[in-house]
Amino acid sequence: MVDYLANTEINSQRIAEVESCFGASGQPLALPGRVLLGEGVLTKECRKKAKPRVFFLFSDILVYGSIVLSKRKYRAQHIIPLEEVTLEPLPETLQAKNRWMIRTAKKSFVVSAASATERQEWISHIEECVRRQLLATGRPPSTEHAAPWIPDKATDICMRCTQTRFSALTRRHHCRKCGFVVCAECSRARFLLPRLSPKPLRVCSLCYRELAAQKRREEEEEEGLCAGSPARLGCGASSGDDDDDSDEDKEGSGDGDWPSRVKFYESGVSWSSFHS
Repeated sequence: MVDYLANTEINSQRIAEVESCFGASGQPLALPGRVLLGEGVLTKECRKKAKPRVFFLFSDILVYGSIVLSKRKYRAQHIIPLEEVTLEPLPETLQAKNRWMIRTAKKSFVVSAASATERQEWISHIEECVRRQLLATGRPPSTEHAAPWIPDKATDICMRCTQTRFSALTRRHHCRKCGFVVCAECSRARFLLPRLSPKPLRVCSLCYRELAAQKRREEEEEEGLCAGSPARLGCGASSGDDDDDSDEDKEGSGDGDWPSRVKFYESGVSWSSFHS
């Protein structure tokens, strides 16, 4: 089907219509061999609330944007190369159904369809396009993914210290490494995450300690290789791991402490269950 449509007039017209809807703010989408396979409206879970977004599945990219006027005007165009995409179906809850996560190295987010059938169709078509794109490019499937941001309404308290309560004056922040909702005190640190940005980004206290410890171990390994001292490497890594564990145990002492790496979206519980 993809090969058949690649150079047809109808495919060119459909892609031109999508380009027209995004206008000058969008990037050109027409490329030789690129096919527009499907489109539809999905609900994307954003930081503050879930919002409808228009999605376009091409043979090699996934495009989505905000809806200004249905079928006529879209904005905030986002383009995701399919070879970077991994899909993860999510469990059903009373409040959230027909969801799945779109994971990439730079950004991961949750979307939902209007029905279970529609969700399965989207997942099947995207996964098939990903498979074809990986074969065409010779790339292995992506294994490193950005953490999805947990929505603001998921918690009324900082998910690190579990002490600070958010309000109109005490704002929420997000750790760029784990996606947790944290207070300003628990996210003072900045760390360079090259996959996400060339500039240091806000990270929570726990992620900062883990990232800093990992960086120290890597530096010690490089020094050890240069000095030809393998024994030193083992001591450095072990010591770093021990220090990391003890620091993690000391962080917070209340009964409501968050697990260091809870998988929020895979837990299958409602957001209210995470409130203090």
